[in-house]
Amino acid sequence: MIIIAEKINGSIPSMSKAIAEHNEEWILDVARKQDEVLSDQDFIDCCSSVDENEVETMEWMINLIQSVSDKKIAVDSPNPQVCLDCMKFCKRPGMINSVSGEGNKVDLVFPVIADTKWDVMALLCDDTGIPKTAEDRIRVLNNIMAKAKEYGIAESRIHIDPLIEMLCTAEDGIAMVLEVMDYIKEHYPQAHISGAVSNISFNLPYRKIVNQAFTVVCIQHGMDSGIFDPLNRDLRGSIYAAEALTGEDYYCMEYVGAFREGIFGPQDKK
Repeated sequence: MIIIAEKINGSIPSMSKAIAEHNEEWILDVARKQDEVLSDQDFIDCCSSVDENEVETMEWMINLIQSVSDKKIAVDSPNPQVCLDCMKFCKRPGMINSVSGEGNKVDLVFPVIADTKWDVMALLCDDTGIPKTAEDRIRVLNNIMAKAKEYGIAESRIHIDPLIEMLCTAEDGIAMVLEVMDYIKEHYPQAHISGAVSNISFNLPYRKIVNQAFTVVCIQHGMDSGIFDPLNRDLRGSIYAAEALTGEDYYCMEYVGAFREGIFGPQDKK
């Protein structure tokens, strides 16, 4: 599982406060803790969630993260130009988070990253909004992937977010999202299936249980990338167990190794 560590994001109240107060120690502490449990394939998401001076704020945050971590940065903004402007602050190729079928986002971002090693998160929405059916999300997906092929961007550099929404407002649970995931896995097998895991549990009690169950189900349907809290030890354990159960972890070597390293399980026993 490729982790896109979610905790340095201004949409989180405590992080928003730290950004507003320029509390460098708070941000550095979160960056260090995430860095300790991430592998070289993972990313640290960086999102300021500010309206004014966004590029300047992002530069400050990216520099803070890179002062304590060499992990790849997922540059996160709803404004694709901000993401592109922030690429130069990153010491190594990371991820643009994100593009979608809305407006000219794809045609703005794809030419810039085409001949680089940058990954990109692609959201399955367009100018009509968030599609209500699997068929319409697949239509957006096919359009984005056709553009990627046009610009010579390999499937393996694209992380596809089928748009994970609140479970409590879904009439059919996650059946529609799973249908989209199955289509991605069949038709674009080299692409990554991703998404913001915690979106599923908004407005539900004891959210971490829903997040864990959802992640396990999604792994069975091909999810191999996700935006979530890497410090959630129970969720990390569920991911390692699910990957072993689905044949992605031969002889459970990754599961055993992660337990011995203390990534999950009792904190006083490795």
